Amino acid sequence: MLYNINKIGKDERMKQDVLRIAKKAFDEKLMAGTSGNISVFDRDSGLMAITPSSYDYGIMEEKDIVVTDLDGNVEEGWLRPSSEWKMHAEIYRNVEHVNAVVHTHSPYATSFAVLQKEIPVILIEMLPFLNGSLEVSPYASQGSSQVGLNAVPILKRKNACLMANHGVVAVGKDVDQAYLSSVYAEDVAKVYHMALTVGTPVEINGED
Repeated sequence: MLYNINKIGKDERMKQDVLRIAKKAFDEKLMAGTSGNISVFDRDSGLMAITPSSYDYGIMEEKDIVVTDLDGNVEEGWLRPSSEWKMHAEIYRNVEHVNAVVHTHSPYATSFAVLQKEIPVILIEMLPFLNGSLEVSPYASQGSSQVGLNAVPILKRKNACLMANHGVVAVGKDVDQAYLSSVYAEDVAKVYHMALTVGTPVEINGED
C-alpha cells in the first residue's frame, strides 16, 4: 500500500499502521521496553508518521503517534518523535523505493550486530525477503543522522541490515513488508546462532 495524506487530521491511515505494527513487533518480542521505532512515509506530502520517544507500547494509542516532516518539525502529535527520527529521515531521503522503516532490537539479530558479524545466506528465504545476506552497517552515535546514512548503501540493495552495536533496521514499500523483513532477520539470526553452537553453517549459492 502507498500512503497518501492530503490533509493532516482527515486521513489517519499512516498512524494506524504505525501503531498496529509497533504493537505487533512488541508482542513478538522484537523490541523490549520502549526500544525500537516504526515509521511510514508519504512521498506526496513529505510527512512521516513515527512512534513517540520513550513511550510504553502497552498503552500506546493512535493519538500518540507523531507526524513530522523530514526535518523533524512536528505537524501533529503531543509527544516527541522517536529519538531515531533522523535515521528514518535519512533513509527516506536516500532510498527512493522505501516508504516504511522498522527498527528493532530483536535479541538474536542484535547479538550479531554487537559482534559486527555478517550473516551469510544460509536459508533460501533470505533471498526473496532480505535480498541476500544480512550485512552490517558501520557504527554511529544513536540518534544521529549518520546512523541512517551508514545504513543507506546496504538498504539500497537489501531489505534489512544489522547496525553495528545497535540493532536491526528493515525497510519496505509499506510497513507490512518492512515488518516481515524484520521478522525474517530475527529468524535467520536465531537459526544461524543455533547452527554455530553445533557446527559450521553451510552457505548456499543464491544464484542456484
